Amino acid sequence: MDQRTVIVLIVAVIVIAGIALLGWLYSRQRRSQRLRQQFGPEYERVLRQTGDQRKAEGVLEFRTQRREKLHIRRLEPTQRSAFFDRWTEAQSRFVDDPNGALTDADLLINEVMAARGYPMSDFEQRASDVSVDHPVVVENYRAAHGIAVRRVNGESSTEDLRRAMVHYRALFEDLLEPQSDTRKEKMA
Repeated sequence: MDQRTVIVLIVAVIVIAGIALLGWLYSRQRRSQRLRQQFGPEYERVLRQTGDQRKAEGVLEFRTQRREKLHIRRLEPTQRSAFFDRWTEAQSRFVDDPNGALTDADLLINEVMAARGYPMSDFEQRASDVSVDHPVVVENYRAAHGIAVRRVNGESSTEDLRRAMVHYRALFEDLLEPQSDTRKEKMA
């Protein structure tokens, strides 16, 4: 092999490696962009929690893959109506019995999630599963749950309980009228 052929081969390898590197960088950028768009504020929360973009994106990809294996379904109109009526009762109960209303709201959220098909394991797993379909309101769920836990320990004011009800309502409404998970349900 003469020197010119070796130079041409080296240049070809460098060009191919450069193209491959650009392709890899582009696919990582698109993945990040897709996950940011899909998860919104949840992307930033997981990124802060893990401290590393690659790890955060791995966590979110894992959640998405886990979610794809679940059989999440829409509520029937009669179920939706019954849940809505129960929510209205819990909300109206708040004035006279904030603790009881929050307990009812917490239980009702869990029932709606179970009726939709979300696994009812520990709280963190439920929040992770819900974050795939409801990334905007999952933080409300976490905040409400945190207040509910503090309430059990006597560490919540009536204003805290009111905020928890507002947070639960945001998730409740999203679970009853799912907009973000329609595409996934059609795939299931």
